Amino acid sequence: MKKKADLLAKLRRWDAGEFDLTDRLEEGFTPDEPQDSAYPWDREAPVERLERAQIRVWQRLYPYLAALLCAVTVVFLLYAVMDLPAFGQAGTPSQNEVMERYVSKGVFETGAVNLVAGVILDYRAFDTLGESHVLFTAAAAVLMLLLGAAPGRSERELEGIVSSDLIVQNTARIVVPVVLLFGVYVILNGHLGPGGGFSGGAIIGAGLILYTLAFGFARLGRYLNFKTYRIIVLGSLLFYSLSKCYSFFCGANHLETIFRTGVPGRIFSAGLILPLNLAVGTVVACTMYGFYALFQRGKI
Repeated sequence: MKKKADLLAKLRRWDAGEFDLTDRLEEGFTPDEPQDSAYPWDREAPVERLERAQIRVWQRLYPYLAALLCAVTVVFLLYAVMDLPAFGQAGTPSQNEVMERYVSKGVFETGAVNLVAGVILDYRAFDTLGESHVLFTAAAAVLMLLLGAAPGRSERELEGIVSSDLIVQNTARIVVPVVLLFGVYVILNGHLGPGGGFSGGAIIGAGLILYTLAFGFARLGRYLNFKTYRIIVLGSLLFYSLSKCYSFFCGANHLETIFRTGVPGRIFSAGLILPLNLAVGTVVACTMYGFYALFQRGKI
């Protein structure tokens, strides 16, 4: 205990800069403990000491630099807001131009009876693309954090628990198909009425979770494992990105696209909105199930 206390005292003195043990080592000083990179008499101790000093300097400067960055950002935003018209000011072109364009020409330009779907998946499709990638990034981050995490119970124990609950299983046999079918309907009806990829995908994800609760991961894993999960999610995001890049490129250059708006009110109308709803719905459904599987057993 005494040797350990002396060693800790030397480490504190050395860290405070009172003396350098490497000089004593060159003078013939031999420590009682074995030489290791963790001890201050290592030959690389001056380098480590310099790194620690740089870290301390950065820790002192960080609050001031963060405050300065925030102040510059606030000044920049306030300067930009000064040129905006007053809120609710009548006759402002920027106030009604976008809204009137959506209302008067939204059905004609997008083919979607549901103007919300037309705005989300046509006029502002890049926003929806970013939201879909945020979901994928969140699922990937959780996967990296929980990869290899040991579950509380083995999968055999979980399968035994769910297989013994006949009430839940029989209820799931009736409810799950209805939930999945309703989720598909909400996705396909997104350009015609309330619904779309996000809400329909959430419903399908809830149905998959309910199926897993009733029958276990093994049965659903025959169709939705980690390999198929990656293929579905990456394929949906890739289709969304490429199709909208093609659509925006053609629109910016006043070119005709292969995606026609069709007759408003019909199921196969609204151009790209229907397939984009399908892509968003699959990403949302797989992400919801992926989160549940990762937190429940540590893998998809």
